[in-house]
Parts: sequence; C-alpha cells; structure tokens
Amino acid sequence: MNVEVLLAKEMGFCFGVKRAVRLLEEAARDGPVDSLGSVVHNPQVVARLQERGVRVVASPEEVRAPTVAIPSHGAGPGVADRLAEGRRVVDTTCPIVRRAQQAAARLREEGFYVVVFGESDHPEVRAVLAWAQGQGLATTDPFGLPRPLPRWLGVIPQTTQHLASFANFVRDLMSLPDGKGKAAPCPYSELRVVTNVLCQATQQRQQSAQDLARQSDVVIVVGGYNSANTRRLAELCSPLVETHHVQTAAEIDPRWLQGQRRVGVTAGASTPEGSVEEVVELLRKRLENG
Repeated sequence: MNVEVLLAKEMGFCFGVKRAVRLLEEAARDGPVDSLGSVVHNPQVVARLQERGVRVVASPEEVRAPTVAIPSHGAGPGVADRLAEGRRVVDTTCPIVRRAQQAAARLREEGFYVVVFGESDHPEVRAVLAWAQGQGLATTDPFGLPRPLPRWLGVIPQTTQHLASFANFVRDLMSLPDGKGKAAPCPYSELRVVTNVLCQATQQRQQSAQDLARQSDVVIVVGGYNSANTRRLAELCSPLVETHHVQTAAEIDPRWLQGQRRVGVTAGASTPEGSVEEVVELLRKRLENG
C-alpha cells in the first residue's frame, strides 16, 4: 500500500517569532538575560535559549540579570520603563501585538469599553487588556459582557484567533438583548470593531491546515501545548479528520498510523523547524516499516 506524509504549505515560525528569537540570541551574546515570561510558547525554543543564558522569570521582582526581555506576547503599559531602571531592556513584542495594545489604549481614551475576543488567561490578552486600564474584559462568549451593556463598545481579537470565529462573535454581539432584556438590531450607541490586528501569518497557517486536513486520513499538529495558535490548528482540523496534537515526535502513538494512507503534518507559528523534521522522519520510518 502506498503511504505518504503530506506537509502543510504554511507552517512553523512566523515573522514575529523569528524576530523575537533573534533579538534574544543577540542579547544573550553580551551576557545573561532574564525574560519576563517565555519569549514564545514552545518548550524546545525556551530550552535552547536557556542554554544560551536566557532565564525565564515570572515577575519583574525576580529579575536579576543586567538585561531583561519583554516576550513576544508583550506587557502592560509602563512595564518596560520600570524594568529599564538600571538595566537594558530588549522588547521582543510582536509588531501585530503592539498594534492591538495601541488599539486598546486608543479605544479606552475615546470612552469605549474594550472587549478582547480571546483567552482571558493568555499573556498576550492580559497585556492588551492592561492597556485598556481596567475598562474591559476578555471573553469568547458574547453573553460574558457586563449588564447593562456598555453603550460604547470596542472589540479587538486576540491576534491568533480565527477570522470566521471572530466574525461570528461580532455578529452575536450585535444581536444581544439590551439592558432591559429586549432584542434590538444593535444595542449600542457605537460598536467599533478592530480587524487589522488579526495575524495574517496565523490566518494563512489556519487555512493551510484545513486544506491539509481535507487531503489527509490523519493529521499531526506539532507545537507547544501552551501555544494558543497551535491548539487552534488542532481545533480547526479536528472536525475534518482525526487529529492529534504533539509537542515532540516521541509522543506519536503508532496506533494512530495503522491503516492510514495519507498522514498530514502541520505546526504552530512558534514551532521550530527541527521539531517538524523529527516528526516527519519518524512518521516516514514507521510508515515504511508498516
């Protein structure tokens, strides 16, 4: 039986991750670096950087190194300034995340209540909300908004969210009952939707993963379990085909491959090329050996 491993056309490191890793590697050449959280959500990348002198810390109070890094997910307003007191700051915030932070700040300044369509516990989302300075929340449930509904509402997506999911969320917001429980075409004085913070590289990877799923008998998604964009790839593929999310090649169960002719492989935007290569090599060996 002919079997083959199919690769997604778009996968792996995005521009923002490449930039962040490069900046940290360059900084580490001059001495130890403390990173305020993981630069990206991938254990292999974090481990490699640790070998080069980059230590992950959970809070500014734990910083000891002469150089401190803000991860690609960003930080709240004023954090960089506080860290810069007596230290060099390397800000690896993704430019698209920075755009979302600026949008949140601008909406707050103009009197809008800010809703971030995303995972409330994700560091990117927490940082964006910090720029709203208490005038907002994060949710993926339109019924999670406070009551009565804010009259001036600004909506920002987490940069790695799926465009169709965000569009559905906004549609549902527009049909929520007003504060008196009555349905209205739009219960707000103004609803402002920010769309230019959705990462195009992530959208391309999501579309490519779905295209791959339609051609495959099983799909392996490679990337960190704590990576939102990687988990989303698995979520998008799962309704289309049997899908498994792994961090390393060692986690692949041989039973997933039994009787399969086309095994698809894709990876999150924070997954290094080496991790994908290890998965592909293992798959080809096991498929060749039956």
